[in-house]
Amino acid sequence: MTITYTVFSFIFGLVFGSFFNVVGLRVPKKESIAYPPSHCTNCNRQLTALDLIPVFSYLFLRGKCRSCGEKIHWVYPLMEFITAVLFAFSFWVFGFTPELLIAILFVSLLVIITVSDIAYMLIPDRVLLPFALLLLVLRFFIPLDPWWDSILGAVVGFLLLFLIAVVSKGGMGGGDIKLFFVIGLVLGTTGTLLTLFLASLIGAIAGIFQLRIKKAGRKTPVPFGPSIALGALIVYFWGEPLLDWYFGFLG
Repeated sequence: MTITYTVFSFIFGLVFGSFFNVVGLRVPKKESIAYPPSHCTNCNRQLTALDLIPVFSYLFLRGKCRSCGEKIHWVYPLMEFITAVLFAFSFWVFGFTPELLIAILFVSLLVIITVSDIAYMLIPDRVLLPFALLLLVLRFFIPLDPWWDSILGAVVGFLLLFLIAVVSKGGMGGGDIKLFFVIGLVLGTTGTLLTLFLASLIGAIAGIFQLRIKKAGRKTPVPFGPSIALGALIVYFWGEPLLDWYFGFLG
């Protein structure tokens, strides 16, 4: 049955991944997530059910609008697939336990902010605040060990990123600072610090890639949200074995 439920989780992830694309693209522009219905941004044709099957429609249409031939950005199917994989993996790891609810919410938040940060280099409060409130309440009922570590992690994450923003004179966005508050609630103090380390490493690699491969200028901004999201996911699912390996390596 575990495999069956994992497959169902994957399918749910595909559906929600499509919805998260809409949220990530519309909320930063203060648009409704319900109206107007999904449409081609080039010819404005309203998309039908056949156009909206997550991942498969993109493959079937070869990445183009059925009416005007405008290319569909690859981020859409990629985020749908990633959400599906993460939903399925969350169930595989946690099963029907209370922590599964934390995992699904955390994954959902990270997918949405990745979409919005890639599109607009913005992590909107209208996304962060509802998730922060939900995860804050849930962490009281599904606590870390010790229970206060989530509160300490949130405070440390927020203050540390705020300090970096002050020292760097705006080098860190307000959305990143608030995001680390939420990450602290989920991961605790050690996990938050490890996330910052990994996110910085991933961000540096992304910056080098943009500089060397895409020939971008040194002052070309690189969205930090995706790096934070990837670092947070690594820590959430593999943080303890990663730390065990590191300290074992030092020993």
